[in-house]
Amino acid sequence: RPAVTAAECPMAAKDQSLKLDVTLEITAPVDLVFHAFFDAPALGAWHATSRSLCIPRLLGPYVLEWPPSTERDEMLGRMGGVFRATVMHIEPNDHVFLADAFWLPPDGGPLGPLAVQITFTPKATPAGTPSTLVRIVMTGFDEGVRWKRYLGLATTQ
Repeated sequence: RPAVTAAECPMAAKDQSLKLDVTLEITAPVDLVFHAFFDAPALGAWHATSRSLCIPRLLGPYVLEWPPSTERDEMLGRMGGVFRATVMHIEPNDHVFLADAFWLPPDGGPLGPLAVQITFTPKATPAGTPSTLVRIVMTGFDEGVRWKRYLGLATTQ
């Protein structure tokens, strides 16, 4: 049987548009980059979190909090609030899978559930300096306008 294309299956096409898929290269060894995803001071410096509780173990909490922004999005309200998830699979220096994830904005109801897959690939810069390729794929199970707006903002940050 031939493969079904996205044009033939509206759900497949929808799934492609309802996710965030970002890859970035960080000039640091993979163990330092992986550790930074669970280290409160590193998260504060990198993501401007005000608090975090991220435990790198199966069923560990992964919680990030940001202060409410002064600006207000017409659909989502103020940015900031809390991202909360559960570590469902973890392989140090390789990948983390977060499930049962929700963003709890300062204004309005939660956004989710979400799932987040983070992969870490060791590399080196052309000069030979250790670097890490980080890929973050976040999928949502909401088809509403708030989720689409959230993805739109996330892809422009």
